[in-house]
Amino acid sequence: YHPAPLSEKTPTETFVVEISALYKVLVNYSIASGDEKGYFIIHPSNGIVRTSKNLELEDFPVNFKVRATDSSNAAIFNEVGVTVEVMDENYFPPVFPSSLLEERLPENSPATQIVQLKAQDNDTGRNGLLTYSILNGQGLKFKINETTGILYSTAPFDYEEEPTEYQVVVYAEDDGIPEKKRGYCTVVIKITD
Repeated sequence: YHPAPLSEKTPTETFVVEISALYKVLVNYSIASGDEKGYFIIHPSNGIVRTSKNLELEDFPVNFKVRATDSSNAAIFNEVGVTVEVMDENYFPPVFPSSLLEERLPENSPATQIVQLKAQDNDTGRNGLLTYSILNGQGLKFKINETTGILYSTAPFDYEEEPTEYQVVVYAEDDGIPEKKRGYCTVVIKITD
């Protein structure tokens, strides 16, 4: 049995998995081994496993054995393995060192790198894995590398014919569970003559 991962914030007495043995008479269920820290309890007659206390992320995954025993003869039993994983909760949103940056870009520059944006996320694992995107693209004049955070112009600008200032709102999004979190940064790009 490999039930869906639990959150580290799972309350006690939360349903984890139902173990079911096929047998001609009633069986008694028990946790035989592997749950030394006592995170789980099993109902002796219906085989439902629940959490019995707060889960500590560093103790998981936990692999334990559930035993189904013949209710009239304890010498007759079988065991099955259960693996329970716990996911790190997504506590922190990504944060940029500054929420406003100002960059200068000479007119007639070919498509070029403007600035590398770097957000920080204090979560670990996938909860801290960031991808970068542009919220408002100002047409198609800018693009961002979703993994490096490098903001690029996609074409030259004309100081006389076009706006001389652009505001590009960039966000970093984590790959968090249960929900993704975002942090934002505005890049003001001034086109110079």
